Amino acid sequence: MPKSEPPQQLPSRLLNDAEMIKVCRERDFSRIFRLMRRAGMYPALIARRCELTPSRVGEVIQGQRVIKDMGVIERVADGLRIPGRMLGLARREWEDSSSGPAPPGASTGAPEAFAVDDGLWVASEGDDLTDPEFVCALIQSQLPLHYKSANYFGARQPLGTVLHHAQTITRLFETANGSSRQELLTMGSRTAEFLGWLYQDLGNVRAAAYWSDRSMDWSQEAADDHMQSYVLFRKSNQAASQLRPERVIGLARAAQRVPGLTPQITSLAAQQEAVGYALQGNPKAALAKFDEAHEMAAQSKPNDPTSTLDTSYCTPAYIEIQRANCWTDLGEPLRAIQLFEAEIAALPEVYRNDRGVYFARLARAYAKAGEPERGSETATKALAIVSQTGSARTLAELASVAQAVESQRNLPSVATFAERLQIVRDQLAV
Repeated sequence: MPKSEPPQQLPSRLLNDAEMIKVCRERDFSRIFRLMRRAGMYPALIARRCELTPSRVGEVIQGQRVIKDMGVIERVADGLRIPGRMLGLARREWEDSSSGPAPPGASTGAPEAFAVDDGLWVASEGDDLTDPEFVCALIQSQLPLHYKSANYFGARQPLGTVLHHAQTITRLFETANGSSRQELLTMGSRTAEFLGWLYQDLGNVRAAAYWSDRSMDWSQEAADDHMQSYVLFRKSNQAASQLRPERVIGLARAAQRVPGLTPQITSLAAQQEAVGYALQGNPKAALAKFDEAHEMAAQSKPNDPTSTLDTSYCTPAYIEIQRANCWTDLGEPLRAIQLFEAEIAALPEVYRNDRGVYFARLARAYAKAGEPERGSETATKALAIVSQTGSARTLAELASVAQAVESQRNLPSVATFAERLQIVRDQLAV
């Protein structure tokens, strides 16, 4: 690599991205090079880093040339700082112990774990006299504030603290027993579930699934049926983001089989089943389930202020917003627009992160309805929010909008949206 082009590490967010891991494993350099834009690397810079010509990089990106030569693959790994094991190579000389994809649940935009240099004193478990019950009470008092923080500022803001809580609980499991262990299981399942949601909002599919699995394990050991049902709902939601309708429906049904659920949890699971039917293109089943979910949400009472499981967002308005999104999927964008506009206007201010998602979905409905200018204007509103929250959910919806209005780039509002979308993408990739 030229000395004038000092190597830089890729953002951990990109290295932990499920798509990045997949394309590296497949050695699909066309897609790898395209993903480099998230780290601010464009073809000319990729060419310099990997000692390739710009024209050759362009041919790879367009699928006109395939990289198979081992020497070139190694130059790409070294030039772009892709850890060897991601590409099926031996460990590269520049790699340190922290290179490559972090283990599930590791930081994505959050503070790194405390590092201890060789030769320094390291505390043993016996030196920490932490009381598990005190830790649980402290985390319980803080979780409601973290919920509000994520709702307004986005998942990045509370992620580091919540991750530290989960890691602390995991460590305390090693010595806890009796009632202390039971409290850790209960609080651990709630913390892990929330952590899974934070990672899901940030687009880290692997870490989201890992922490949802931990939440399920701990809630089962704690015999917490309500929490098990809620985690099944969350897993169904994750499956919906991956467009897997059969799994969406199966998990949502499983969530509803738990007896004695609160109206909120029942409503959430029912609407998630409706989402699965909409993804299948089954409007009759979807609308029936949405009606059921709406009825249950109307029966909901305000959350207990001391509760560590926040389902207060499950209101009739929430259900109708989910129904609106499914109207778009079912080919009825005008119905979706009408619902979105009515419900978004009444959304409480604290749900700013979700407002960004809903604006993006409304923009998609406008685009589907043949109104690219209104769609782009609404999408630009979503961009203003996602630039602050970093929500991968919102960016995914906006990518669909951009694709839908691409043919109308001659319109000023469409061109403005496309330019600003790329700016936000590049900012969030760093």
